[in-house]
Amino acid sequence: MPMQTPSLKPYAWLSIGAALATIALKGIAWKMTGSVGLLSDALESLVNLAGAVMALAMLAIAEQPADDGHSFGHGKAEYFSSGFEGLLILCAAGAIAVAGVDRLFNPAPLEQLGPGLAVSLAATLINLVVGLVLLFAGRRHRSITLEADAHHLLTDVWTSAGVIAGLGGVSLTGWLWLDPTVALLVAGNIVWTGWRLLQRSAAGLMDGSLPATEHGLVIAVLDRYRQQGIEFHALRSRESGSRSFVSLHVLVPGDWTVARGHQLAEELEREIRDVLPHASVFTHLEPVEDPISQEDISLDR
Repeated sequence: MPMQTPSLKPYAWLSIGAALATIALKGIAWKMTGSVGLLSDALESLVNLAGAVMALAMLAIAEQPADDGHSFGHGKAEYFSSGFEGLLILCAAGAIAVAGVDRLFNPAPLEQLGPGLAVSLAATLINLVVGLVLLFAGRRHRSITLEADAHHLLTDVWTSAGVIAGLGGVSLTGWLWLDPTVALLVAGNIVWTGWRLLQRSAAGLMDGSLPATEHGLVIAVLDRYRQQGIEFHALRSRESGSRSFVSLHVLVPGDWTVARGHQLAEELEREIRDVLPHASVFTHLEPVEDPISQEDISLDR
């Protein structure tokens, strides 16, 4: 059986707590300075909160065991979370761009830059720590939901750094246009992040194949058996959240007994699961000499 993973919902709660803390801190920093750059940062934290709440809901669904109505499990629920967060990021980018353009044509003086930047820096450090924790957990447990949340938080860190740099430039030069210009750059950056999340979510919902590195691990296992005279075809794979599914046809000599073929299939499946611990592997035995074995390679037989 594939390796069982612990519940990932505590990580979603951690993300929710971080989003609430950073919203409060960045909101205070914006009120203190009047910076549209800090306002853009605060708006992105609202997106973080919405994404974290959605992540919690979808992780709860994804962790449900397989049932009669969902015999392959509920792992694809994670793609709804990452796709939803990608859409929220694009909406936030639009709001940031509108505020930035307005401030570019209607500049306003900034106040209390020192204290405001200190508060914003504290919020940025929170996002950095939580983002790294989520990224490690997402990669360890193969959760696209946690990885999406992590990348969003780490993007927030970089955009916050840009905002802080822009405000520092205003403080040193007095050029008010730097603040909205940085806000527009922030908007462009998070548009790219949102687009990548949407692409990855769509690939999962469309039953995208395993990444090239993982596909290569499967091929390496099969090559060892080919050296023993065993052939294969109709190799297919797909991802469903943290789970992977691999299916293939195994061609063995026709005079083998059922027991011998079954033993080979069990060994092969076990070796694939050894290199892909979260994979479910399905094999179909066929006699290599039978011409019919070569006629069922396509998806639609």
